[in-house]
Amino acid sequence: MKVYGIKNCDTVKKVLNWLNENKVEYEFHDFKKLGISEEKLEEWNAKLGWESLLNKKGTTWKKLDPEAQNSVVDARSAYQLMMDKTSVIKRPVVEKGEALVLGFNPDALENLVR
Repeated sequence: MKVYGIKNCDTVKKVLNWLNENKVEYEFHDFKKLGISEEKLEEWNAKLGWESLLNKKGTTWKKLDPEAQNSVVDARSAYQLMMDKTSVIKRPVVEKGEALVLGFNPDALENLVR
């Protein structure tokens, strides 16, 4: 199992706490330190859609100028923004095999670890 996110994100902390409390082993991939590849974004897009990966409610999106926001019109433009500004990716993304969980959802996490 691999958890993608940013250590100081409250939602990421909730997921990591849940995993630790349930004694689930995982690897943590810090977007800030390690970035994210276009290939990984394409893989996630195929399962979740790029629109669900792009966090338009977060501070990073809101701080973008309107031109930058309006330039995100398809998967390719979204990937570029997500690779340049990883904190615009909704998080965490929890990956186990082919399954993904986006955000903190205890029921989905429970199903994932079974």
